[in-house]
Amino acid sequence: MMRRAWLAALVCGCVSVMAAQEKPAEKTAAPAVEMAPADSVTTGSVEVSGKAIDYRAVAGTLTVGATDTQDAMLGLDGKWLKDSGVGLPTKPEDQPATARMFYTAYFAKGADMGTRPITFIYNGGPGSATMYLHMGAFGPRRIVTTDVQHDEGGPYKLVNNNYSLLDASDLVFIDAPGTGFSRVMGKDAGKAFYGTDPDGKAFDRFIRRFLTKYDRWKSPKFLFGESYGTTRDAVLVKDLSSDGVDVNGVVFLSQILNFDDSADGALVNPGTENRFYLSLPSFAATAWYHHKVPNAPATLEPWLHEVEQYALGEYATALIQGSDLSEAKKAEIASKLESYTGVPAKTWIKADLRLSGGEFAQLLQGDQSITTGRLDTRYEGPAVNPMAADAGYDAFTQSITSAYQAGINAYAREDLKYGENMTYKPSARDPNFNWVLRHRVQGAGWPEASVNVMNDLAETMVKNPKLHVLLMGGYYDLGTLYFGAEYEMKHLAVPASLEKNIDYKFFETGHMVYVNEEALKGLHERTAAFIRANEKGQ
Repeated sequence: MMRRAWLAALVCGCVSVMAAQEKPAEKTAAPAVEMAPADSVTTGSVEVSGKAIDYRAVAGTLTVGATDTQDAMLGLDGKWLKDSGVGLPTKPEDQPATARMFYTAYFAKGADMGTRPITFIYNGGPGSATMYLHMGAFGPRRIVTTDVQHDEGGPYKLVNNNYSLLDASDLVFIDAPGTGFSRVMGKDAGKAFYGTDPDGKAFDRFIRRFLTKYDRWKSPKFLFGESYGTTRDAVLVKDLSSDGVDVNGVVFLSQILNFDDSADGALVNPGTENRFYLSLPSFAATAWYHHKVPNAPATLEPWLHEVEQYALGEYATALIQGSDLSEAKKAEIASKLESYTGVPAKTWIKADLRLSGGEFAQLLQGDQSITTGRLDTRYEGPAVNPMAADAGYDAFTQSITSAYQAGINAYAREDLKYGENMTYKPSARDPNFNWVLRHRVQGAGWPEASVNVMNDLAETMVKNPKLHVLLMGGYYDLGTLYFGAEYEMKHLAVPASLEKNIDYKFFETGHMVYVNEEALKGLHERTAAFIRANEKGQ
């Protein structure tokens, strides 16, 4: 999950259709979508919990249209159906927008495809490929990195993933349009797929096409999103439900449903205070980890629950008072905040008791010219500019990205036998990328300026009371706050009877909890148990 300055680019198709010349206008063949490489089918085996699981892997693409009407005119091979009625463009850039979405599917051999669960997995960004969950969490092979360190540039090591989710479910890792080996093309392709709502619909169409292609309509279905992928989770589960596809369960890892809950959203929506008090527990956890808490407790979690209660109580009350807060009370609150975060009370007073995530990360170890990581605050790095308001880079992201990019590029070509002469794009972002971070809420007369998809999830849970939800995350995450995610789940507009359908699990790691092997083990165990508990729709 990155900041809201979303930058990126379109990839245009290069197919042309010759127009009839000096003849009366007549219907011509619909344009062909630029063909992708053929799907690659390989086999392999992974050992999970001491048991070997043989599988078939398919690396390939499915092409989706920009609208339901256009999508229905596309065959599973990505070609327009005969007599589809698609217009008569004469230039490649005038062809209807499509997205060719890359996926890697793993099917356990010998399983009953009618009853075997299938889980659709994706990262976030928006505009990020799914190489992280694929190569770090649940695929049959995983990249090895050293927790809390920036490793050497190579060699990188791929190993059997003892925590692959194939023991509980078949898996489909999906690269969002414009990322990985996925491509967007045609007229206004970026507008057609780069935004909260069009992105959800693209994934909706992809999943329905996948269920048809592989005859998995009867299977128990699960969604697993990370970071912005959790925003997609909420939109997608509603879109699927509206299109007649109920899923058994949805997993939210490092969640953000309401962007007002971002630790770095202070400047774009003044007057909303929840981002500040929801940040405090993650600030405190980070300070505790880096030994900045005066008289620190021996263990994190019991103390962290104390911080949570203070955040929702006195701290929230003080912030809501605004300019009515007395100077004496402000000083009292600032002193308490220093005791939890190690940031001096005078700094809290100067900041009017409000620090963004970026400011906190720069301040915490600033006296040592060290910046603290954002997505995983256990990481740290040299401060680029000790006098800057915030770090200017994320020490965590810089530490792990190269390994994952090397891992997916090697694995795709060597093991999956896919991607020759193609570029794997870790991100869709380049100078022309423009993600429309808006969302149309049912019953509202205009799109929201700040995305909040809580109602999408709540509405789907009400309409499908058998839907179960699992929320997981890390304490050391300033990108998507664990306490903010918990707050969102506990403020869904659902009947009290449905609250039992939501489970919670948090780890002493950051945004990508699986970079720590012990946490990866727990992530696997909790997710596998969730799937097994809900695969029969009970």
